[in-house]
Amino acid sequence: MSGRRALLAGGLVAGGAAVLTLTLWPDGNGTGSPAGRDGTDSPPPATSPATASPPEAPPTRTADGAPTDEPSPSTYPLSKAPSTIPSVREHQAARGPGWRPADGGRVVVAKADARHLADEGRLLAGELRLTYREGAKARAGDVELALASGQADSEAYTLTVRERRVRISGTGEAGVFYGTRTLKQAIRADGAAPEGVIRDRPAKPQRGFMLDTARKHFTAGWIESRVRELADLKYNQLGLHFSDDQAFRIESSSHPEVVSAQRLTKAEVRRIVRLAARLHITVIPEIDSPGHLGAVLKAHPDLQLRDVNGRPARGAIDISKPGAARVIDDLLNEYAELFPGSYWHLGADEYLALTARDPEASYPQLARLARERYGPAARVRDLATGWLNDRADVVRSHDKRPKAWNDGFYRGGTVEAAADIEVEYWTGKELGAREPVEYLSAGRDVVNLNDEYLYYVLGEPNEFRYPTGRRIYQEWTPLVLRGSQPVPAVYDDQILGARLAVWCDLADAQTPAQVAAGVRLPLRALAQKVWDPREPSKPWPEFVRLAGKLT
Repeated sequence: MSGRRALLAGGLVAGGAAVLTLTLWPDGNGTGSPAGRDGTDSPPPATSPATASPPEAPPTRTADGAPTDEPSPSTYPLSKAPSTIPSVREHQAARGPGWRPADGGRVVVAKADARHLADEGRLLAGELRLTYREGAKARAGDVELALASGQADSEAYTLTVRERRVRISGTGEAGVFYGTRTLKQAIRADGAAPEGVIRDRPAKPQRGFMLDTARKHFTAGWIESRVRELADLKYNQLGLHFSDDQAFRIESSSHPEVVSAQRLTKAEVRRIVRLAARLHITVIPEIDSPGHLGAVLKAHPDLQLRDVNGRPARGAIDISKPGAARVIDDLLNEYAELFPGSYWHLGADEYLALTARDPEASYPQLARLARERYGPAARVRDLATGWLNDRADVVRSHDKRPKAWNDGFYRGGTVEAAADIEVEYWTGKELGAREPVEYLSAGRDVVNLNDEYLYYVLGEPNEFRYPTGRRIYQEWTPLVLRGSQPVPAVYDDQILGARLAVWCDLADAQTPAQVAAGVRLPLRALAQKVWDPREPSKPWPEFVRLAGKLT
């Protein structure tokens, strides 16, 4: 799935070299203009936004054209980019008073756009203590939200501050929403939105947070708080790893026997998913298989994988038994409706049969079925890859794109993992570790979950260390997939983004409140690095101070 993507159009920095590409903005053509689809505002000057001088200002007038006693815009200093996390990609400076919320101010949405932008408008109005109005003409003191026509990235937006009003436009609802997050942060950090034009868009299309709810139960309220936090940082994905050896944490009607006492009800999950959707976050579920199924196997001991001597392989289901596929597919089909997003994570990592010195000798039943199904040269790894492909077929039938951990992909087999399964690269420590370039050079799309920087493992077992925002901010980029060395910049387009992952291996090592506090700065640092590909302009201490203002 390599090749240039419209979502990634725009200037980016890779391997220290600036790469300039044409950007289609939500308000017009390649260079963009402050206007929305009505085209009433003039395009920006040809000079650099950082150094441009505004033209001679006409006499200051009200929205009705009458002269006022307001100072001329020329008397104001040139504006500066707002203080936000992540920082905006482009700010065209101007002279003027900027905008701040005041009594009588409104958030205005045209009747034609209200069906799509009412949620964004009402949310912003409540946050800034303004009135929400549909169909009214914007006036001084107002914020106008508008959908623009064109081919721009649906997550891009233009935010214009002029004549004491704000206009936020984008070709998609998500872009307009991100513009409201920028305005909210600018008010909180600086007290006002700066005069001028902001044009902004993400560097990466997948920006997320993954939570292990299987090993540690988190309440629906706690998860909803993280969703709101993620939304303000312009994240767009939340992963839920809700099934593992320790527990199965979501109510089930097809297999209630596998569900743990502490769990989320389906009603609670629907509430989380609805909130996330309103905030433009996709919830990605994960039922890991054929390993990490201890909670399922506790209720179905007949499906437990055992070696030639009868010893159980912890958490591993015997994929040679027809009942194994039936149980897992029942669950995948059941939860497809509960999670309407476009992705499903299939896990596929750490299947203990493949950690044996000689899997074929240790698990003859798996070896026998592999040969029957895939030919005389097939081995246990081919059977495991076939299992992954079969589960991918199930989720594809629900219009979902499959994902799997990188150690669920095996080299040199008779069977290849389906080409559309996205690689979630987390480690190079697994048996027979494969370098990230091996996946990328094969044309696979990859999401970065580098366990050196992006793994928050409770209790820090197995030499894991809690990630720090400073290291992510100063050392990591999406190209750093394994350890601390980046892959060649030529693969940048195939790296679709990144997620910070919380794993609860030692569940009692931290309370939910401590987890929330521990991921606070790493989340903010990661948000900066997946949105803006440039080297951060703020020193780390200044970034931390800004994060404190915006919390």
